[in-house]
Amino acid sequence: MSELPADNIELVERLRDPATVRDAFGEVIRIYSEPLYWQIRRLVQNHDDADDLLQNTFMKAWMSIENFRGDARLSTWLYKIALNESITFLAKERKRQGISLDDQESALISTIEADQDIDGNQLAQELRKAVAMLPEKQRIVFNMKYFDDMKYEDMSNILGTTVGALKASYHLAVKKIENFFKGA
Repeated sequence: MSELPADNIELVERLRDPATVRDAFGEVIRIYSEPLYWQIRRLVQNHDDADDLLQNTFMKAWMSIENFRGDARLSTWLYKIALNESITFLAKERKRQGISLDDQESALISTIEADQDIDGNQLAQELRKAVAMLPEKQRIVFNMKYFDDMKYEDMSNILGTTVGALKASYHLAVKKIENFFKGA
């Protein structure tokens, strides 16, 4: 995740000021809607669910904006909210559908195969399937590193995991994806 303009001190100050918070938050939504949408979408796979979770993310951020102290970067805080919303949603869906964590990959693959919202080629769809087969933690780490080009330090702040553990998770995820494409 490259340094986004929303991580500047001036915007954070505007978010803290009751007179400018609404306009500043509108700027946050404009800047972060697309990157957060894709982070969520890669986890839940469905456009409508991702769209709903994006709205929930911004609602939670708005409701707790006065608690944002600026200890972490604004982008880190928002990504963490979006990730937590996605994980909570996936857990609720597993429970609602009565599927185990192991069966979740089959459900995600079915969603990918039925997805009409992404115009991807066959290779891109196969990559989505390979990523969906990863355990949830590896899937999250892979998405953040591969698709978002996020630094391990930023991932560590969002996920509350050491950089070493994240590197190991990413390495394992890459190996599993390679094996998927080799047909192993």
